Amino acid sequence: MTLLRSRTHTLSIGVALVAALLMLSARPAAAKDCDRACLGDLVTQYLKDMAARNPGALPVASNVRFTENGEVMKLGDGLWRTASGLGTYRQDILDVAEHTAATQAIVLEDGDKPVLFALRLKERDGKISQIETMAVPNDKSALIFDPAGYQKGNEQMAFVPPSSEIDPRAQAIEIAMKYPEGLKVGSFVQVGTPFAPGAYRIENGIHTAGPGCARAGCENIKTQTIIQHPGVSARVAAVDAHLGIVLLYLNFGNTKQYGPGRELVTFEAFKIYGGQIHAVNAILRMASTSSTSGWGPELPVKVPPAN
Repeated sequence: MTLLRSRTHTLSIGVALVAALLMLSARPAAAKDCDRACLGDLVTQYLKDMAARNPGALPVASNVRFTENGEVMKLGDGLWRTASGLGTYRQDILDVAEHTAATQAIVLEDGDKPVLFALRLKERDGKISQIETMAVPNDKSALIFDPAGYQKGNEQMAFVPPSSEIDPRAQAIEIAMKYPEGLKVGSFVQVGTPFAPGAYRIENGIHTAGPGCARAGCENIKTQTIIQHPGVSARVAAVDAHLGIVLLYLNFGNTKQYGPGRELVTFEAFKIYGGQIHAVNAILRMASTSSTSGWGPELPVKVPPAN
């Protein structure tokens, strides 16, 4: 009798164990977080699929939203229709905390015509739910244009700072915002924008401030004369905590400098570590004042009162 009870008890435990294992196997696997490598791979796949004009290969969510230059489009339209290859420049900005991958790159269209390209992707569970792009060919919208200039004296953007010099996210954003604050009042000196010695700015490949700038009066980015942009607005697009890069979407607002009904919009990357801005990379274009980014909100820039 005792032996029978023992066998029955053992059988009951075995059945319960099998049932528990079956229940566990029936549960969906936990979603794996998309790390830096994963986000970088998404950027790579996006660029390669676009160059191959194969949007169907991209892992997108069923409700994916895609814009180019602020216009909502069907994925596969816009630059996807003319892209033919990739240039040699690419600078990723990977924001693991916000599941966001961004890049500034050169894309080729119609054979070998370079296009300045900015991209922001939003990732969830391995799929892309948001795609924001800016494509700037060599036309009137470009204002200035020299794709090769991104690779001339631009080592800072790819430099990996010591982890001890990486500023906390909120502080890095605050430092980056000192740039549009300076634009608003027309002076980086007045708002105390913390540029590092030797800091430079590249816009559409042209060195427009700091070392490498060929025009008189632009050698020092902080003291360089700039016009006021009272209507400037900004949105944080991505923060790369490994490379120390803050990417802002900036709308410079309607000023008479750009002509009636025109305003400057840009994806502007700021290399920030040790509490200072070391480099600024911008892909920019002229847009109509009636247009929007398609995402937003871009908030008006406020200048804190002087202490």
